[in-house]
Amino acid sequence: MALISGRTADNPKLLSQCIDAKCTTIYLEKPGAPTVAELETMRDQAKTAGVTVLMGYNKNVCKYVRKAREYSAENGGTITFVSNNTYENTPESLGECFERNREGMCKNMVIHELALLVSFFDVSVDNIESCTADKEFSSCQTLKGPSGADFTDFDKIKFTIKTKTGKEVTVVGDRCGGDVSWASVEKDGKEVFRHSMPDEEDIANVTTLEKEYPGAMPYFFSQDPDYITVKEKVAAECATGAAPEGVATIDIAVETLRVAEHLTPTLQEQLL
Repeated sequence: MALISGRTADNPKLLSQCIDAKCTTIYLEKPGAPTVAELETMRDQAKTAGVTVLMGYNKNVCKYVRKAREYSAENGGTITFVSNNTYENTPESLGECFERNREGMCKNMVIHELALLVSFFDVSVDNIESCTADKEFSSCQTLKGPSGADFTDFDKIKFTIKTKTGKEVTVVGDRCGGDVSWASVEKDGKEVFRHSMPDEEDIANVTTLEKEYPGAMPYFFSQDPDYITVKEKVAAECATGAAPEGVATIDIAVETLRVAEHLTPTLQEQLL
């Protein structure tokens, strides 16, 4: 088994090397490759070699997502996934963020949420009926990065996707929204359920990890149990052949990246 968690641009070469080394299971961090074409080539290469490639989309197995999906399945309602981060709301901070994450919000910060949509909500480029940005909430800016070059990206985005098969789901990403993310369920225009990450059960673990690893990004602490879960599921698949329930496959990753590449210009056209 191999775990690939390097620069995204290096992943195609690293995956080839792992296959050549006779690895039978590969854990590949998101998004897997810089482009859909490269990730499709990696997928085909792995399939030809009989290698299982599973993705590090940890939100696929996290508690707050599961709780919201369970509530919606039992009671109805539409789900909203909210992903927040802790950048300062200044041109300097966001400009640095835009340059460092130059692939853009859809292929970076909210790629986890897009993987949820592909995995559990029948979302694919071919099955999207509509994608509507919330113009009052959303913001797309062109800012200078530390290099002096201009970068255009969303500092916050909210959009609702409706599929041709009748499903509806909303995604929110806010680079300056704080260190708490959540999933909520809405019925008849009112929020009827919300589960946050971290919740009360997780906060004690967050406090412990903050002391043990000072200076790390806050989301590492709140998502620690989910990183453990997804890696344990992949390891169990390798060791025993147990089906890694909920874990995204490389096929899911390919469609997720396709959706991300489709949404970026679609949303920018609505906001610019």
